[in-house]
Order: sequence, then C-alpha cells, then structure tokens
Amino acid sequence: MFSSCLRCSTPASVRMAYNYADRQMWVEDLEGHNAPGYALCAAHAERLSPPLGWTFTDRRTVVRLFAPLEVA
Repeated sequence: MFSSCLRCSTPASVRMAYNYADRQMWVEDLEGHNAPGYALCAAHAERLSPPLGWTFTDRRTVVRLFAPLEVA
C-alpha cells in the first residue's frame, strides 16, 4: 500500500502517532501497522519535535547496512 507524507505528499516512510492523555508521541515503521496515525516522509520525521512536557519515542526498526566487524 502506498502512503504519502501528510506535509509534502512525497512517499511516506514512517508513521507518527500520539497518546494525548499520556502526553506521549512516537514514530514507528509504516509497514505492519494498521492503527491510526499520520504518514510522514523521512525528512519530516527527522524534524519532528514533541510539545513541551511530552515524551518522544523512536520505535523504528534499525536496519544495518553493514555487519559489525569482529575483532579477534
């Protein structure tokens, strides 16, 4: 399913959601979540900042481009 960014209409890569009662805000991977939220592109997701007094959590999966080096 294709989603576009709420702010600029480019392809979205993350979903921003919040819990107003608990003053929590988070971003998570767009894929695999059917819960309500707002689709954002990577550029707008990186510039997000929560309201004063809110907690912000980044729940995105980290994808490593290279395997860690093993030191003997």
